[in-house]
Amino acid sequence: MHIDIVPNRNSKPAVLLRESYRVGASVRKRTLANLSALSGDQVEAIRRVLKGEKLQGVKDLFATVSSRRHGHVQAVLSAMDRLGLGALLASRRSRERDLIVGALAARICRPDSKLATTRWWKDTTLPETLGLEGADENDLYAAMDWLLLRQERIEKKLAARHLAEGGLVMVDLTSSYFEGCTCPLARLGHNRDGKKGKLQVNYGLVTDGRGCPVSVSVFDGNVGDPKTLLPQVTKVRERLGVGEVVLVGDRGMIAQKQIDALREMEGVAWIAALKTGAIRGLVEDGSIQLGLFDERNLFEFEHPDYPGERLVACRNPELAKLRAHKRASLLEATSKELAKVRGMAGKGRLKGAAAIGVRVGKVVDKYKVAKHFALDIREDGFDFCVDEEKVAAEAALDGIYVVRTSVPKPRMSADDAVRSYKNLSRVERAFRSLKTVDLQVRPIHHRTEDRVRAHIFLCMLAYYVEWHMREALRPLLFADEDQAAKATRDPVAPARRSRGALAKIASKTTGDGFEAHSFRTLIDHLGGIVRNVCRRQGADDDSVGVVIQTTPDPVQQRAFALLQEIAV
Repeated sequence: MHIDIVPNRNSKPAVLLRESYRVGASVRKRTLANLSALSGDQVEAIRRVLKGEKLQGVKDLFATVSSRRHGHVQAVLSAMDRLGLGALLASRRSRERDLIVGALAARICRPDSKLATTRWWKDTTLPETLGLEGADENDLYAAMDWLLLRQERIEKKLAARHLAEGGLVMVDLTSSYFEGCTCPLARLGHNRDGKKGKLQVNYGLVTDGRGCPVSVSVFDGNVGDPKTLLPQVTKVRERLGVGEVVLVGDRGMIAQKQIDALREMEGVAWIAALKTGAIRGLVEDGSIQLGLFDERNLFEFEHPDYPGERLVACRNPELAKLRAHKRASLLEATSKELAKVRGMAGKGRLKGAAAIGVRVGKVVDKYKVAKHFALDIREDGFDFCVDEEKVAAEAALDGIYVVRTSVPKPRMSADDAVRSYKNLSRVERAFRSLKTVDLQVRPIHHRTEDRVRAHIFLCMLAYYVEWHMREALRPLLFADEDQAAKATRDPVAPARRSRGALAKIASKTTGDGFEAHSFRTLIDHLGGIVRNVCRRQGADDDSVGVVIQTTPDPVQQRAFALLQEIAV
């Protein structure tokens, strides 16, 4: 038997399995099967069998001796290379530098404890790429100690990259809860994580105007926001070498006491906001005329109580509606609870003004609207009513906020001052990324003060890499790609996604037709690229294996191409 390939003039050649036989002196052929539907590899295999060759499967020839995830590691290390992160950490390569690079990559790909990190990276190509085979958690701890000693030099390099003289510097403070009780930094304080009774540490982040992190400072867990501002300002100016800055902070961070101190510092301007009580005073003395908001949602004015400052009053109608709805809901819920207390007052165990007062206090504290109720607590009963005048007075301020700044008008318009203040949301995004699903800075388990500081600094550096990766990968993420519009849009109106971003969210696909991802799912998808090492069956363990790597799919190829566009 043999295979014949018969040409066809207007179609593919016919592949026929034929048998030769003899009739008298002549040789003839008969067709046994039409193999035209088979692939070329299948036809070639049949041809070799007919020739008497012995075929063996791949599994009979080769054994896969290792299979490690590679794609996500390759993506993060590629981003670090584009950012020059190695040189940022230290000018010369060393064991400690490689360990920190590995820890940063692991923090982005799979955030976990130091022990779990060294277990995880054994299943990836990270150790062989960086020469970290055999490294354990003790090596990582030693590298963290090395990193902390270099923090000031690293932050100074970051400041030189991203902070310009007279440019915006955004500052904010957050906290993360602490497991244990041995660290001197751990204190009870205002717990932003909702973990009542847990010790915590505070840390303040310094970023440029885009939200790119530059520096982080760690404080005791019971230190309030205002007390952390001046140390961070001093750090930026003296240690990071930026003499002139425009600080941007929220009303809790840059309060009047801090502004009084900032006035004494040459080269320091600020953008902050007034608290509600101050705004109410400006409305009552006629400095803010609510009728002006009928013409425009923003106007600028000055006031003798704020010498050398520009005040920009803004009114957001959408925010006003939300606050009015929330207040109405809280008043309704509180009224229902108080009505129950009124029915129980003077009966059973709820007798006497003291007992009734305690019960009423629990109700009004639950929804934080006690100021809107007039309470009549007696020995034999209790009554209440909503103070409509106070409600109306607060409602008049719904949606109104006032941005205050010392930046002169020729240098920054009122619109840009408001935009700069609202850019604080980028620092809040950084804190969300640090604290939750992306980098998981919390809970903190380290016992010593230096290890806690090193851990938080390590997480900040990981976010520095992630921030640049997110910016580069925007076309593949559910992120809005039209960033230029933010500089010209109405500074007061609620932020709106672009049409392209809305289309991406609705269709779950990008403009190029790829599936849209979150940053986390895209990293996981890149991890689907695997590096296999295969070795001939029966070969010695010391023999050289054949490396076979997964071919990237179109999404993975696009991601790697975008990461090559990262620029500092």
